[in-house]
Amino acid sequence: MDCYEELVARGLIAQVTNEEEIRRMVNAGEATFYIGFDPTADSLHVGHFMALCLMRRLQLAGNRPIVLIGDGTTMIGDPSGRTDMRKMMTLETIHENGECFKKQMSRFIDFSEGKALMVNNGDWLLKLNYVELLREVGACFSVNNMLRAECYKQRMERGLSFLEFNYMIMQSYDFYMLYQKYGCTMQFGGDDQWSNMLGGTELIRRKLGGDAHAMTITLLLNSEGKKMGKTQSGAVWLDPNKTSPYEFYQYWRNVGDADVLKCLRMLTFLPLEQIDEMDKWEGSQLNTAKEILAYELTKLIHGEEEAKKAETAAKALFGGGGGMDNIPTFTLTEADFTDGVIDILGVLQKSGLAASRSEARRNVEQGGVSVNGVQEKDIKATYEKSSFEGEGLIFRRGKKNYMRVKFLND
Repeated sequence: MDCYEELVARGLIAQVTNEEEIRRMVNAGEATFYIGFDPTADSLHVGHFMALCLMRRLQLAGNRPIVLIGDGTTMIGDPSGRTDMRKMMTLETIHENGECFKKQMSRFIDFSEGKALMVNNGDWLLKLNYVELLREVGACFSVNNMLRAECYKQRMERGLSFLEFNYMIMQSYDFYMLYQKYGCTMQFGGDDQWSNMLGGTELIRRKLGGDAHAMTITLLLNSEGKKMGKTQSGAVWLDPNKTSPYEFYQYWRNVGDADVLKCLRMLTFLPLEQIDEMDKWEGSQLNTAKEILAYELTKLIHGEEEAKKAETAAKALFGGGGGMDNIPTFTLTEADFTDGVIDILGVLQKSGLAASRSEARRNVEQGGVSVNGVQEKDIKATYEKSSFEGEGLIFRRGKKNYMRVKFLND
């Protein structure tokens, strides 16, 4: 199966502007394409991982990816998928976040010998003269068309700032610059970016003429990545200091039955023939598929050693096996105890299993907390220091959140 056909079979392509030319270029390894990443945090998350997988697949087929770090666009803030305006960030913070992105991306994309490029749109966007931009680029955009864009329509009732309204123009200008500087003729993005991406294609056509338009190819990456990686406590990060390899593994181990095959196709590099065989699985076999998914993705992000540790830790919790050392651990200190004891609400809050004592109380009262596998519904339950010595106690909140709590007596 050729590269483009495999992308379609894996459910990664939702919509394209010129499919025949795209198929030809991608399958021949002739495409120079880009995906933009706005550094709004100091780590990539699971939503970004789908884009990284796509870039890696295309690069392995001989195509050249351009990673665009969006220092300039992050100064404005993408309104897509937002119900309110993003928090304003300083350029210093944005730049620091971008440096974190670069280190993480280097694990997936080969930047050696011109095989891929990493550029920053701050290099051109932050130097623009506003009046010159209005004359050069603003004249190419219809406000009527912009207001019909889905990324703006969903914000009109709650209020769309003029700052954010400019985001489409800036993203379009990115494609225009990448086309001229690096011969980039293809862009990928989620379906909430479709209007912005078409804006870039149209800007190139308007500024450089009809012949340029024939080489300007826009692809649309399915936006499933936007929906992935969200938990009750926030995003699932690729940085092990923000989401541990065990927590990462457990997130994928607990995906819904209806999503496991979709995730295997989109995010792993397992052969499609192997995944198609899993389509016949049902019942307890789906748990095996989830274990395969969790292991493969943890190995891709954190390496094989960490994946094995996470797998062993999960079996220790669910199957009673060894490997307790790999379970996430919180260590209590002397200051956490009052008269030598600590109550269950304090343990849940201090270990991070609950955001507050009131939340911890609700979890316990609703039967969502267990200690060493035994449900605990007494909000007044207390524990002495000695209870946490040795292997400690395993606290569970809900089905997915575990923490081994220990106390080290100096």
